[in-house]
Amino acid sequence: MLAVAHLNAWYGPAQALFDVSLQVGEGELVVLQGLNGAGKSTLLQALIGIGPQVQGDITWDGQAIQAWPAHRRAQAGLGFVAEDRRLFTGLSVHDNLWIAALAEGQGTPAERYARVMQLFPQLQPMLQRPASQMSGGEQQMLALARTLMTGPRLLLLDEPCEGIAPVLVAAMRDALLQLAREGVTLLVAEQNNILADRADRVLVLVSGRLVPQA
Repeated sequence: MLAVAHLNAWYGPAQALFDVSLQVGEGELVVLQGLNGAGKSTLLQALIGIGPQVQGDITWDGQAIQAWPAHRRAQAGLGFVAEDRRLFTGLSVHDNLWIAALAEGQGTPAERYARVMQLFPQLQPMLQRPASQMSGGEQQMLALARTLMTGPRLLLLDEPCEGIAPVLVAAMRDALLQLAREGVTLLVAEQNNILADRADRVLVLVSGRLVPQA
């Protein structure tokens, strides 16, 4: 489904990724672990086509996509939830969701909306609330829900459970595991072991390099 070969990435003259190669199969839950600064965010941004300058091969469903802009990768079925969420904070929860529903993806917009409401019932009473008035954990839920409204086949998640209240960590974890059970492919960067023990595979980045697993 997704294959990465000999990927290198730079921010200006500073190299952040070194010869990274990995594969994510359809329906897999793969966790990417590493300390702050290990390159987890850089790798996810490289896959979706934002951020660093990259060199190497990225293949999605048999097509080389390393030259594609981010919007074309999203249209092809890659969904990205950044650590900083990138919501339209002046808009309501409802409007954040329905703006994303304009994308062409799996299922109709109404089907996607019903699905995210089922996954995140906590959002239901907040639909008219501006995103700026939500807690960090609520914003994280909205960020994931908004990405799901695009109908992605692969979710790239950057620290989805970091820095949010424990009760919302549990809700986020349960939602992600439900998506995995439904066959959504997930590549999740984390350092807090929320999902690692339930993952199909765990990859470890150290100083921009994947560590071989025993």
